[in-house]
Amino acid sequence: MEKDPRNLAADLLHLRGQGLSKGDPVALPLVSSSMFHLPGDPDAVASYGRVDNPTWQALEHSLAVLEDAPCVAFPSGMAAISAALFATLTAGQTLLIPSDGYYVTRLLSTRFLSQLGVRVIQRPTVRFSEGGFDGIDVVFIESPSNPGLDLCDIAAIAEKVRAEEGITIVDNTTMTPFGQRPLALGADLVVSSDTKAPGGHSDVLMGHVATRDAALLEAVLDWRKISGAIPSAHAAWLLHRGLETLEVRFDRMCQSAQTIAQALEGHKAVQAIRYPGLAGDPAHVLAKRQMLRFGFLIGLTLADKDQAEAFITASRYLRPATSFGGVHSSAERRIRWGDDVAEGFVRLSVGCEPVDPLLDDLLSSLDNLA
Repeated sequence: MEKDPRNLAADLLHLRGQGLSKGDPVALPLVSSSMFHLPGDPDAVASYGRVDNPTWQALEHSLAVLEDAPCVAFPSGMAAISAALFATLTAGQTLLIPSDGYYVTRLLSTRFLSQLGVRVIQRPTVRFSEGGFDGIDVVFIESPSNPGLDLCDIAAIAEKVRAEEGITIVDNTTMTPFGQRPLALGADLVVSSDTKAPGGHSDVLMGHVATRDAALLEAVLDWRKISGAIPSAHAAWLLHRGLETLEVRFDRMCQSAQTIAQALEGHKAVQAIRYPGLAGDPAHVLAKRQMLRFGFLIGLTLADKDQAEAFITASRYLRPATSFGGVHSSAERRIRWGDDVAEGFVRLSVGCEPVDPLLDDLLSSLDNLA
């Protein structure tokens, strides 16, 4: 039975404390060492900094509580995605990826995996099941898609992929374990860029892979050890600290995003809006069934490039920056990275500001465009 996320949040806050001895520090120590005292045979103790680190292990323990599955930490979201793909694919196999998902996943697949003999197929998220999964070895899902916020049915796809003896990987970066639980929906692996909401303060690059499959876990661990795609102890420490407030921050961000999306939906400067929590959103029915929350990302389509840039620039409480999930609300015009979106499409990441002044600021900026 899947655990209640509220209980997971409570468990997380006391995870370290329940194992402390008298006089131990309550806060996680930061251990930065490339070498460990190792006389004689290794005997399953910490041996070398590319393989072992107590700060990583504490972080992975916390991530495992959130995912309710063993986790492996990586120095970025793309490092986690790379590990999941390289650990599951070999030459001659076929990979299915979203054509409208994160563009760097597409670059990794089409520029590098394809050169190693992996056949890469792309489908849009809303039509991801069309064509079936016969002959596809690994299916990589993004739902909601980034940046368009389209959804696909994770449980239905995972069931069909498993029937064809394939592997399903879900990128859950936009939702976090508090907003969506892909492993419970049948995914074999989950990847996440913890640079986003889990870290939360725009000061760390991190990612992780989660799986309940022992063989897949071992393959991912081997990839990290052999490739050297390891996080720094300091980054792991920062993420561990960020996780302790994730549930509170995520709750605030989702509530504010719902309020803001409803307020912006009818604004005359907004040509289109995407937010799964809106009753009229194409993904709303599936979102209610599949997701625990509707998230903190909103897609806005304004008239053109100039209007989009003017909206972002004039907003006092928006940081014009790439990435998302920080405590500060941010926004960017995504076509500048090559995404297949309109010139005036803005990905808005709602932060932790009090919602009333944030909404007033956004409305004021939009009013100046109309």
